Amino acid sequence: MVAVAPVQVAPRVGPRTSVASRSGSLVSALRETVDADLVAVPVRKTGDTVVADRHGDQVAAAYGVDLAAVIGAERVKGGAGQVVRVPVMAPSGLPQRFLLVGIGDGSPRDLRRAAAALSRSARGRSHVVTTLGDGSSVEGARAVVEGFVLGGYTPPSAGLKPREDSSPAAQVTLVGSHPATGLDRGRAHARATVLARDLTETPANLKNPDWFARQAADLGAAAGLDVRIWHEDQLADEGFGGVLAVGSGSATPPRFVRIDYRPEGVRDRRPVVLVGKGITFDTGGISIKPRTSMVAMKSDMAGAAVVLAALLACPEIGIRRPVTALLPLAENAFGAGSYRPGDVVTTYGGQTVEILNTDAEGRMVLADGLAYAARHLDPEVIVDIATLTGAASLGLGRRHAALYSTTDRLAEALATAATGSGEQVWRMPLVDEYRSVLDSTVADIRHVTGPGAEISGGGSIAAALFLREFTAGARWAHLDIAGPARAERDEHEATRGATGFGTRLLLRWLEGLH
Repeated sequence: MVAVAPVQVAPRVGPRTSVASRSGSLVSALRETVDADLVAVPVRKTGDTVVADRHGDQVAAAYGVDLAAVIGAERVKGGAGQVVRVPVMAPSGLPQRFLLVGIGDGSPRDLRRAAAALSRSARGRSHVVTTLGDGSSVEGARAVVEGFVLGGYTPPSAGLKPREDSSPAAQVTLVGSHPATGLDRGRAHARATVLARDLTETPANLKNPDWFARQAADLGAAAGLDVRIWHEDQLADEGFGGVLAVGSGSATPPRFVRIDYRPEGVRDRRPVVLVGKGITFDTGGISIKPRTSMVAMKSDMAGAAVVLAALLACPEIGIRRPVTALLPLAENAFGAGSYRPGDVVTTYGGQTVEILNTDAEGRMVLADGLAYAARHLDPEVIVDIATLTGAASLGLGRRHAALYSTTDRLAEALATAATGSGEQVWRMPLVDEYRSVLDSTVADIRHVTGPGAEISGGGSIAAALFLREFTAGARWAHLDIAGPARAERDEHEATRGATGFGTRLLLRWLEGLH
């Protein structure tokens, strides 16, 4: 087959923010940091008064301003993420811009939001110096780093030089007491999320299944991971019918990627398996999408990007469990070879599926991944993550992912990780009474509800019930991230476009496994 466009050999990299720390006073740090061009002092409300942190009065004296008067005149409230510029004529050797940033109640969530707001206000700056998070816990320090790196994120440009005033600050120095463990974890989680965003933002004419598979191979090898790639002939020989069916209409054939992380000194442990939906572009196939619904479909591989990014971070973070990532990759295009409504597809392991809607392609490639995991990996647990259904975002909006699980303990662990990461989930029911809507008269199962179904709506539940059929009874959870995988506007640490949602959630969950 002929590729429709040249592909790059490495992922495009968006601008990054580097975060460092140092002890001592903020004024000393400012005078010793010759390239600092912005200083930020945290403020919070205590009773009826808004006050700055312990460094605030020293910095105000250095600038010759009455901080209490500024707080009153500028109506500073101290809420998480409120950023107010202090009007000053900076003395020689001090940054020209002086900001106050509200930290709310000082919780990790509010610190993350404060850092994200400050990061956006610092776009176009070279070096920010601040005491944000001074004296906080490990979780607080982690949240500050995540907020800084993610809140100012700018997606990679397609050959264009980014505007200087839109690029994130190149350097942030945190002054005061910040636990090193929290800073290190924050950097690792933020870097992984940025990678997931970069991959998701890459245009589909560059990002076909082969391109994505080669990114996984190159990045995995660099991280010391074992990577195996199935090409189309191997997929056919081994019976990956779901992936092949979805990719059948595209000029760029599908791929299937397995990545293994095996920590040293950990033996005889069954692996945790992560499966990520990797549709590099989704036209809907013969069941074609409306034009407006197709615009964002370069991001239909967000689940695979999240899983890849999380796996690559495992060695750095020191995850003490074996973890395997499975990435079923295909482009759901419209072509002479496209699979059709009414077709019966034999998925990996032999289950047959009646096709009613070719735009329900994600569950078909995930079926192959789940069945492969259950048959070959003896998983301790399987978690899949996918931009799967519009129904999930209709029900929960764009801030929560739908969480399904066969066990309460697993669901609770993922929900706890979600809370800690700031990536919100809502557990949904696996309603066994709905399973009959997937019954087929010509195959083992059909993949969507059809005419005469006993329920209307519940599309996200039906999709989860379909996926459960391929897990062979393993402990399993499904994260439908169709809503929060993309944002329409900047909000807290999520920036407009791809959010990388799920990366930090999965990493926190993996950190908690013993």
